[in-house]
Amino acid sequence: QVRLVESGGGLVQAGGSLRLSCAASGSIFVINRMGWYRRAPGKQRELVATITSGGTIYYGDSVKGRFTISRENAKNTVYLQMNSRKPEDTAVYYCNGIYQDLDYWGQGTQVTVSS
Repeated sequence: QVRLVESGGGLVQAGGSLRLSCAASGSIFVINRMGWYRRAPGKQRELVATITSGGTIYYGDSVKGRFTISRENAKNTVYLQMNSRKPEDTAVYYCNGIYQDLDYWGQGTQVTVSS
């Protein structure tokens, strides 16, 4: 069983920066792929960024050039550095992990960008 716990959400002004963290716990080895998704009010869930244990990274089009994903395999922790925030980045951000072909999700953390 994998448990994912996010931290770092909050309120930030447009143009500001924020860093999210997600730590995985449980009787596990290195999680294959970790990443971030978000759901804005009234919208469908959107992929933000993913990173594999080997370092392959994928970004959603809306965050390319502004967000940076990274991870520490030894800690099974993934980070999301969000720069140049826009009001449309306001959403609940969810951490995701794929381990042994199963999907795991965190509880979500609210990020609000004020204009």
